[in-house]
Amino acid sequence: MHDQAREVNPNEDINNRLRQRAAGVSLAYNAIFTLAKLVGAFMTGSISLLSEAIHSGTDVIASFIAFVSVRAAAVPPDEEHPYGHGKIESLAGFGESILLLLMVFYLIYEGIHRLFTGVELQNLDVGVAVIALSTISSFVVSRYVTGVAKKTDSLALRSNGQHLTVDFVTSLGVLAALVAVKLTGWKLIDPLLAIGLALWMAVGAWKLARLAFEQLIDRRLPEEEIQRIERILREDPRALSFHRLRTRRSGYIRYIDLHIVVPSDWSLQQAHETADDLEKRIERILTPAQVVIHVDPYDPEKAAKVSDSGTPLKEELSVAQRKEKV
Repeated sequence: MHDQAREVNPNEDINNRLRQRAAGVSLAYNAIFTLAKLVGAFMTGSISLLSEAIHSGTDVIASFIAFVSVRAAAVPPDEEHPYGHGKIESLAGFGESILLLLMVFYLIYEGIHRLFTGVELQNLDVGVAVIALSTISSFVVSRYVTGVAKKTDSLALRSNGQHLTVDFVTSLGVLAALVAVKLTGWKLIDPLLAIGLALWMAVGAWKLARLAFEQLIDRRLPEEEIQRIERILREDPRALSFHRLRTRRSGYIRYIDLHIVVPSDWSLQQAHETADDLEKRIERILTPAQVVIHVDPYDPEKAAKVSDSGTPLKEELSVAQRKEKV
């Protein structure tokens, strides 16, 4: 409704810095420990440790995608991209989930392969030390990245945090397998555990892929957020009714547009102030969000059609009843 530039939310700038810092930490961690696991795998001859190193290699790619995407998504809107660049983050989240699924297929294949072929291990103490340090570090980094993702509502970091959580669980599994092999000599522990972990990872990867895909095709906001918007509109006596409520999400930003009905004898300034106030209230409740409200004058004929139909739209309140409250 309003043409004036919106006030920049200082929290949004802080959140952008938090996202970029978390993505950088994740990238550094994955690069260092991928190299460490590769060295450990060659020293021990452990296929499970080599598999974990390859897994971490996919995390390096995922962390790089997250690092680039959160920076790109934070770029302000421009003439070519008036709605901003938020979908880059959704696309990155989808890409990371696909990488995770590919890694799942690889782990299942390797697990089945090891069931039949087995492997000779050596220098297990070195492998245990490397994977133990990786397990502790991945837990710390995954909690940090996931916490930032929740705080800033970042899909790319949420996906990256899922990768790191999987890295912690798989590292813990490999650590347990190496220790068990060292203590018992039963080598089938390793492939059986790998297959079980892969199936667990597949569930998380599917959920992430579905969430990212829904954002890419502009699925409406969750029902609880829709209800919060409707509650604000219904509780304001200045808006006689509302309709054409449309919502979507791009990256971490919500986009909302709708029409409200106001008394036909109102001045343009009154209508503008009402729409402007409602826009800011919705943006404040669902921050970060951009809201555009179009104003329609009260039309008795349209109101009568809605009333006579007997099945008014969910968004359309009884105009006559609302007018009595004003």
